[in-house]
Amino acid sequence: MAIGVKAVPLSFVAHALGVSGAVLVLVWAIHFRGGFAWEASNKSLIFNLHPVLILIGLIIIGGEAIISYKALPLKKEVKKLIHLILHSIALILAIVAIYAAFKYHNESNIANLYSLHSWLGIGIISLYGIQWIYGFLVFFYPGGTTAIRSESLPWHVLFGLFVYVLAVGNAALGFLEKLTFLESSGLAKYGPEAFLVNFTAIVTILYGGFVVLTVLSQASSEEDYSYSAI
Repeated sequence: MAIGVKAVPLSFVAHALGVSGAVLVLVWAIHFRGGFAWEASNKSLIFNLHPVLILIGLIIIGGEAIISYKALPLKKEVKKLIHLILHSIALILAIVAIYAAFKYHNESNIANLYSLHSWLGIGIISLYGIQWIYGFLVFFYPGGTTAIRSESLPWHVLFGLFVYVLAVGNAALGFLEKLTFLESSGLAKYGPEAFLVNFTAIVTILYGGFVVLTVLSQASSEEDYSYSAI
């Protein structure tokens, strides 16, 4: 299935939204929340790593990995390698981000895994890891037979999009949760930080939407086992 739009223009919009989202979350974490730290008396500096690494890693780099197959005018094997590397980076950054959240909670005497956001987060990172392992074994090394790869690809794409959409939605839920905590602690509901967080969540959702649209769009050239298989 493909919509009647070329992938490249849509990918340019996605790139712009990705850069915007990265800038916004960095401004929030550094300017409004005081920066980052792995060890600090101010435990909030540890937590600040979580939204930054999730958005830049799992959402933006993960999104770029997804659209690389449709938007890059390169040979299939090159795109496959780029796809694998970007997803690997996204997965690693997401794992570090989740560890930072647990570290913040543990050192601040806050309970773990009590919210819907945290439950979904653990499920999403688990599914992402399973998807990565399956994709590596079937499509990269040792690689499945032609029949297995052909039959697996549509499900690999659809399951990957399902996990990615979940990740985008959960990221937006995370922004809402954190902003609610901050506002309950005295942050102005109509202040610049609140607006920044909300705009960051909106940009995150728009970016995810354009990633999905790019996957559903028309590639510049059709290749065996490309996304056009769905």
